[in-house]
Amino acid sequence: MKKTLKDKLSDKLVNAFLKNKIISAIPKKFTKKLTEADKFRKLCESKIKEPIIGYKAGGTGIPLLKKLKEKEPFYASVYKRNFLKSGKRVKINKSTLGIELEVCYLIKKSFFSFKGLITSKNVTRFISHMAPCIEVVGYRQKRKGITSFGDLSSDFGGNVKFLIGQKKKYKKINIGNLKANISNKKVRQSVNGNTNAVYINPLNSLRFVLNKVKKDKVDLGQDFYVFTGSTVGVVPILGKGLYTGKIDKLGSVKAIIS
Repeated sequence: MKKTLKDKLSDKLVNAFLKNKIISAIPKKFTKKLTEADKFRKLCESKIKEPIIGYKAGGTGIPLLKKLKEKEPFYASVYKRNFLKSGKRVKINKSTLGIELEVCYLIKKSFFSFKGLITSKNVTRFISHMAPCIEVVGYRQKRKGITSFGDLSSDFGGNVKFLIGQKKKYKKINIGNLKANISNKKVRQSVNGNTNAVYINPLNSLRFVLNKVKKDKVDLGQDFYVFTGSTVGVVPILGKGLYTGKIDKLGSVKAIIS
C-alpha cells in the first residue's frame, strides 16, 4: 500500500528523533491545530519501540496560553533515552529553543487501575516522590520560535532532554507558590520564577496530564514520571557550560550545555 504524505513525514521525524538529526519543517497543516498535531505525535510515537518513562505537560503558562489563543496545554510521551541524571551533558543545536526548570512527580502504577476522573482532591494519592528537573526544549526541524502548541506537540512535545535532581518522598508542601531560579554563572545569566507559573499550580498540570493519559487508555504497567511544565518560562541559552536550577523546598538540579 502506498504511504500517505503524513506517514512519510512521520517516518522522517522519527528517524530524526532516533538519530539526532534536523529535518525540514513539517507542513503547518499537520501542526497548526493542536488536535491535528496530537494525531501526528501519536503516529510518530507508535513507530518508536523504545521504553517510555513518563509524560510531559507543555504550554502550562497562562500568559502563553492566552497569547497563542490555546484552550489548554498539551502532553507528550518522554522516552528513557532522553532522561538523564542531574549534572549530565546535553548537546544543543540551532533548533534548540531553550532551557526550563520544572517540578516532576513519580506516579504509582496503581494509577492505571483507578477508574474515575483525577480531581484536585484525589490527585496526590498517586504521587510517590517529587523532584526538581531541567528540560532542554527544541525541535528536530528547521523551525524557530513557537507559533502554536501544535509546533511543539507534533515534534515529540518539543522535548530534547530531561535531567532530574534528587527525588524526595512526597509530602504536602505549598507547591503552588515556591521560588525558582535557573542560572549560568559563566555567562552571568540568572532567571527567577515561581511554581505558580505552572498552570497556577503544578498539581493542576499533573491532573491535566493524568486525565489525558487515562482518556488515551495508556497503561505503562509501572511507576512513571510526570513533568509539569516550566517555572521560569522558556529561558534562552546564552552560553555553554553549567546551568543550575533551584526550587525552594525541592532542591537543585544541574545540566552541562555543550
